Amino acid sequence: MSTTTERPQSAQSDGIQVSAEEARALAEESREADWVNPSFMKELFLGNFRFDLIHPYPERTEWRPEFTEFFDRFSAFLRDTWDPVEVDATGEYNMDHVAELAEMGAFGIKIPKEYGGLGFDQLEYAQVMELIGCYDGNLGALLSAHQSIGVPQPLKLFGSEELKKAYLPRCAKGEISAFALTEPEVGSDPARLTTSVRLSEDGQHYILNGTKLWCTNGTLASLLVVMAKHEESGKISAFVVETAWEGVEVRHRCRFMGLKALANAVIRFENVKIPVGNLIGKEGRGLKIALTTLNDGRLSIPNSCVGMAKACLKTVRQWSTERVQWGVPIGKHESLAHKISDIASITFAMESIVKLTSYLANDKKLDLRLESAACKEWNSCHGWNIIDETMQIRGGRGYETEISLRERGEKPVPVERCMRDMRINKIFEGSSEIMHLLMAREAVDKHLSVAGALVDPKSTLMDKIKALPGIALFYATWYPGRWLKSLFTPRYSAYGRWAPHLRFIHRAAARLARESFHGMALYREKLERKQAFLFRLVDVVNELFAMSATIARAIALEKRGAPEARQAAELADAFCRRSRRVVKQRFREVWRNDDDTKVKITRSVMDGAFEFLEAMPRRLEAEES
Repeated sequence: MSTTTERPQSAQSDGIQVSAEEARALAEESREADWVNPSFMKELFLGNFRFDLIHPYPERTEWRPEFTEFFDRFSAFLRDTWDPVEVDATGEYNMDHVAELAEMGAFGIKIPKEYGGLGFDQLEYAQVMELIGCYDGNLGALLSAHQSIGVPQPLKLFGSEELKKAYLPRCAKGEISAFALTEPEVGSDPARLTTSVRLSEDGQHYILNGTKLWCTNGTLASLLVVMAKHEESGKISAFVVETAWEGVEVRHRCRFMGLKALANAVIRFENVKIPVGNLIGKEGRGLKIALTTLNDGRLSIPNSCVGMAKACLKTVRQWSTERVQWGVPIGKHESLAHKISDIASITFAMESIVKLTSYLANDKKLDLRLESAACKEWNSCHGWNIIDETMQIRGGRGYETEISLRERGEKPVPVERCMRDMRINKIFEGSSEIMHLLMAREAVDKHLSVAGALVDPKSTLMDKIKALPGIALFYATWYPGRWLKSLFTPRYSAYGRWAPHLRFIHRAAARLARESFHGMALYREKLERKQAFLFRLVDVVNELFAMSATIARAIALEKRGAPEARQAAELADAFCRRSRRVVKQRFREVWRNDDDTKVKITRSVMDGAFEFLEAMPRRLEAEES
């Protein structure tokens, strides 16, 4: 494997142009269409508040001895050996320290024991990611990209036994892996993928050609999961590729605002021979494999966000009592008190949703594709808000680097570094916008299955007429039922202080379902372009999920007499009060907004109508001349 600073070739000249219909068809083909197991959030989209699916909150109060031993050793390693300040300052991982991580099994946390891994489950992995999140984002990216989206996870779920035996032991021992999907001209639109494979004449190999961009761990990886399109069929498949093979070339190491040591690469493949046995799963199932892998894989980021949020809470707690302004600690000033209260209650909610989803990922009884996406989107967005507020509370000391603070004798609190490292979480593994689109598609899934003919632009008049009886029959009972759920809401009296919040969620879910139906009926085939409308509905369901998980957790803590039960109840109640305001606002904005005005202005910007705003100041004498 060679490296060079040569700039990557643009795929613009040979990029594949596809229509919106083709891109939509590929996305539909790649998503998991069936819902074999129930889904709490899908039920919310349908107007059904199924609190029984997540209550009682599935707690774990004791850990396996082998996990405790690893966790203690790993914690000591972070405390005594791994230096996040040095990693950030040099922009490089200390490879001796990486070797120590490999020796203790940190690259095989979720790999089954029979393949040389530690065999820990999703919840145990979540504990490790949370710990890393409060310490160093660079390390989190290294380990999570390897285990959550790199070779181990897709092989564990879809790989043949031969592939598992060949590669999982290597991954467990510390051979680093990476994931290669994005291309220079292709981001979240895989229909335009240009990296290609074709079967060799002897049928023994696939021949791989193309360029991949932003492969996290790419400059360190010896193993890759590569998504490529078959020249013969146009279908996309996933392959295990070794970087030592002839024709694999790292062409550039990418550098970023944060995560300074991130081993991110542009990788070029030129006539690379992939053994046919290195196909993961079935031919043409690449994107479905990627999406399924990410259902669990996306939980790494929200767990690390929890760790970061907890570190921020500790920082503002200490600073709000130490720092005095106008004769009192700054935490006693109402403006800052509101910020600190939100940091505490939202951190509790962030932990509640991702721990719940991590628990449920172990027993496989629920379909968690929506919950995983919600955890990633909600925690990354709120995590960013928390670090932003933490910097505001710390003031100039938040903006100052920890090295500078230490050099002048102050405590080196890493707010500035954490902010730089945190920002990518709204983009990594599916941006916030992509998460909204993914969830929005599921929000209208039932309506599309029932009334798809009315909104499909390819449907003929006859298709729509034929569909009308079935549509009328379904909505004759479904739609009035959503109103009845709002008008005759259960009292939830058995839940005591939580009853008002639970009634609110019940009614809001019914309204959410009605509004999604109204949007489909009004916009029809234009609905997919009304992203602001759909995103507001997704925001609502995310808040309802967070409220539900937070309440369920508070109830569980109280029921088992946990010492923190009273404080947890205070945080849960405060969060629910805040969340109810957010939900009400999003519902108001569904129909009372300035969406069309913003779209019109944006089109004018794109047409150059406002270029006068881009002009830089000029000297007065230049104007006169």
